[in-house]
Amino acid sequence: MARMTRAEREALEAQKQAQLAKDQRNQTLIGVAVIVAVVLVVALIAFFIVRSNQDSKPSADSVKEAKAAISKVEEKPANANTDNGFTISKNGVNKPVSGVPTVSNYMDFICPACAAFEQSAGNDIVKMVQAGQINLDVHPEAFLDRSSTDEYSTRAASAIVYVAENDPAHLLSAVQAMFDPDYQPQEASAYKPTSDKMIAAQLKKAGVKASVADAAVKGTYKKWVKAVSSYDPLQEKLWHQHGDFKGQMTTPTLLVNGHYVDLVLAPSQLSNTQIVAKSIGLDAAEIGNSSVLPSVKTGKPIDLE
Repeated sequence: MARMTRAEREALEAQKQAQLAKDQRNQTLIGVAVIVAVVLVVALIAFFIVRSNQDSKPSADSVKEAKAAISKVEEKPANANTDNGFTISKNGVNKPVSGVPTVSNYMDFICPACAAFEQSAGNDIVKMVQAGQINLDVHPEAFLDRSSTDEYSTRAASAIVYVAENDPAHLLSAVQAMFDPDYQPQEASAYKPTSDKMIAAQLKKAGVKASVADAAVKGTYKKWVKAVSSYDPLQEKLWHQHGDFKGQMTTPTLLVNGHYVDLVLAPSQLSNTQIVAKSIGLDAAEIGNSSVLPSVKTGKPIDLE
């Protein structure tokens, strides 16, 4: 192989330096583009959060119209209470125990936070219901249809409403089954289509009668669920009172006797079970003990701070 002349070596070196300079310029441009993109994304996120928090309250007319839309739905569940939930006590559906608080739980069945709450506190809440220590209002919502490709939130909520109507004895076990970590579908890009048949099978695992489970996924209450899910976020009693989501409703949302339980203020060392127990004035060690009732019977929950 012939040796390169000095001129050729200098030309090659000059070519390398030119390419290096070009690469550095490209990297700089890419870096600037990335920074600009990140700034824009952050700005957009901030815009939507600030806008949501700063929007004026819904008008009285808009709230009235949303509420009226629920009553106009043809297929409405007879067991729903005046707040569009389902009251469960040791006595059954719509048979509240007197002298104990009512805990309301607003949930979306694809919501990870709802699942985390149910998986950690669900069994203890059922024990409180069975012991006559609380009445429980179950509120199936459908806020997160956009997080699936097939309106999973609406279909799942409609199925649970059907169970509340036709097999209420298995309502609580059905709710727990829908949040089973081996079943609950992931949301957004991780979502995998979950068929009506799969929902029905999960209800059957919870003990729901086969005929009820099969009928539950036919969408009987989909329109009602959607109407309720449009109305509930307009109710100020369901809005966050602190934090980034102040003035908005998210799930899970907890109420005690119709009053907001501010989970944002709960000390981090409290478990979800302890949060519920503390808010109603019950020692967590007494959960399931029918001879010990919460100190809160009516009125507001105890502050969690």
